[in-house]
Amino acid sequence: MEYPFFATTATGFEPQLAKEVRALGGVRLRPGLAGVAFDGTSTVAMNICLWSRVASRLLLPIARVPAAPVEAFHAALVQLPWEEHLPVDATLAVDFVGSNAAFRNTHFGALKVKDAVVDRFRALGRPRPSVDTERPDLRIHVRIQEDRARISLDLSGEGLHRRGWRVSPTEANLKETLAAGILLLADWPEVAAAGGGFADPMCGSGTFPIEAAWMAAGVAPGLSRTAFGFQKLPWFDTKEWPSLLAEARAKGQEGLSRLPPILAWDADPRAVNAARKNGAAAGLGEHIRFEQCAIEHLSLPSTLPFGLVVVNPPYGVRQGEEDELRFLYQKLGEQLRTGFPGWRQAVFTARDDLLHNMGERPTREYPLHNGPLPCRLWIRDPSLPDPAPATGRADLPVNHFANRLQKNLKQLLPWAKREGIECLRLYDADMPEYAAAVDRYGEWIHIQEYHAPKTIDPQKARERFAEMVAGITQVLKVPSERICIKVRQPQSGATQYEKQADDRSLLAVTEGGLKFLVNLTDYLDSGLFLDQRQLRHHIRQLARGRRFLNLFGYTGSATVYAIDGGAQSSVLVDISHTYLAWAERNLILNGQKPGPQHQLIQADCLRWIEGQTARFDLIFLAPPTFSNSKRMAGDWDIIRDYGALLARCRTLLAPGGLLIFLTHARRFRLDPERVPADMRCTEITAQTIPRDFQRKAAFHRAWEMQRIS
Repeated sequence: MEYPFFATTATGFEPQLAKEVRALGGVRLRPGLAGVAFDGTSTVAMNICLWSRVASRLLLPIARVPAAPVEAFHAALVQLPWEEHLPVDATLAVDFVGSNAAFRNTHFGALKVKDAVVDRFRALGRPRPSVDTERPDLRIHVRIQEDRARISLDLSGEGLHRRGWRVSPTEANLKETLAAGILLLADWPEVAAAGGGFADPMCGSGTFPIEAAWMAAGVAPGLSRTAFGFQKLPWFDTKEWPSLLAEARAKGQEGLSRLPPILAWDADPRAVNAARKNGAAAGLGEHIRFEQCAIEHLSLPSTLPFGLVVVNPPYGVRQGEEDELRFLYQKLGEQLRTGFPGWRQAVFTARDDLLHNMGERPTREYPLHNGPLPCRLWIRDPSLPDPAPATGRADLPVNHFANRLQKNLKQLLPWAKREGIECLRLYDADMPEYAAAVDRYGEWIHIQEYHAPKTIDPQKARERFAEMVAGITQVLKVPSERICIKVRQPQSGATQYEKQADDRSLLAVTEGGLKFLVNLTDYLDSGLFLDQRQLRHHIRQLARGRRFLNLFGYTGSATVYAIDGGAQSSVLVDISHTYLAWAERNLILNGQKPGPQHQLIQADCLRWIEGQTARFDLIFLAPPTFSNSKRMAGDWDIIRDYGALLARCRTLLAPGGLLIFLTHARRFRLDPERVPADMRCTEITAQTIPRDFQRKAAFHRAWEMQRIS
């Protein structure tokens, strides 16, 4: 059985987490801000708790409920079957994240969740569960997002950064998951696989060298933990857990036998003592060399020509430390140059203003956080040429896709704000290696990943897509709940109309002062073609006093515009009952009443045209490129059949009437000989391509054809 999961991580490590989740069996990944949503079995969940190095928690969402008012929130929580997750005499704890007008205090929110669970048990006549914030049997996770709350069960129990080896902490310890993420960004697994060593000149309590050793040896980071949250759930299938542990133990023992050299120093003897104790608790007492040594006196064995050196230098929090820190960073830069020639170097600090004191420019940088502190990961690879001097703001994302998206936003957002546009295309395969379209629908992001050609390595395509989603979350600051992802493959026949998922949620968005329902999850297209925005405005301007016909009317957006523009009457024809119902809802949403004056007709457009005696002053014709729907008399190919269709539509036009013809077919070329002789034809493509679609070749082509007799 598959479940929907959400694994959290620190912002900046979403691509690394997505790669882990995929490797451990997760499917249908939906990376978001500070986490990855995915589907998987109970075995996948246990493997992620056991093996993920960067996941903070693994959550199992069980409900979405109203988050306001407080009474509605409480009533919804009381209806949830908490007795299925909490046995008699079990304990619970609540993690409450986020706020809104009803919940301004997380402690108040957590209290209300606990009260609802207790009320549920009282109503069932069962003993009330008690609270244990340290080691509860069930940890409930609640995340507030505006007026909705996501309720999840925490399958990890304690945070997954608690590996079980930290028996002797020091001040300002790095979280183990943060250290692991930094090592992955610095490509430590590749360095170790090539036989490179590892060094940390300021090791503190040993977090970096211990995580580096476990990573290089393939030791499961959750192997030393005593408990996970999923082990306390009565219904969770844990029968494979003993075999997963046994397999992980065997792999770790084998990996330690071929561990590369791991070196660690610190000037503080207390830190070195703590690091040794932690290393021993991690089973690495014989594998890591911890020594007390000031940074200026370090020396590497001559047998280590290359490797990775990672440093987390002091940030400085007390007055009078600035001069000392500047000198320290200067010494650090000198030591990295002279003491680690040929080594990749990584420096992680909250004092990026002091990095220039090191005297070198990085080849890569990553904006990260250490708890609430904004930090920067500075990486220099001596095998690469010196980078060009930095230009622009220091806080721009370094992800290549994120840089491109940032540039697009700089051009598009001021224009969109000026024009009052809330639904627009932000990116459309501007860089071939990041093949997707990214659209904004109000506060939601819609990503359509283009199907990669067979010549592209699938693994590389997945990694680039994960990097792209990470760039989107980094730049747009959108939570995963508001990101919808689909794979856009070439469609044929009826498949272009088939549903892509089972969720039928509709979202109301605004365009041109009108409201439209879009569906970002179920269908290949959302229900509102953004590239036709200008054309819809044009139809509104032309419609006053005219009889309007919308053939292949889809969800009726052109009809809504025509009625708003003062159309005398309108007829919408489409073969799909689903789309006609959708169009009806769009009309009603805008106060437009379907009926004799504004008709919605379910029919095959090609058949419906035959024998029609009504005449129209304005026709919008946007047929599909291809269709072989069973409800049609035969198949349809626009390149083959458009001439006959134009001739039929000409008979429906009143003298002087106007036909607007649009197609998205990339290979389409209009032959003037196939346009009826008494129709004046003018191409209007350039005027109908919105600014957000002008970065590529014409996204659609459009013509005006006026009947002159």
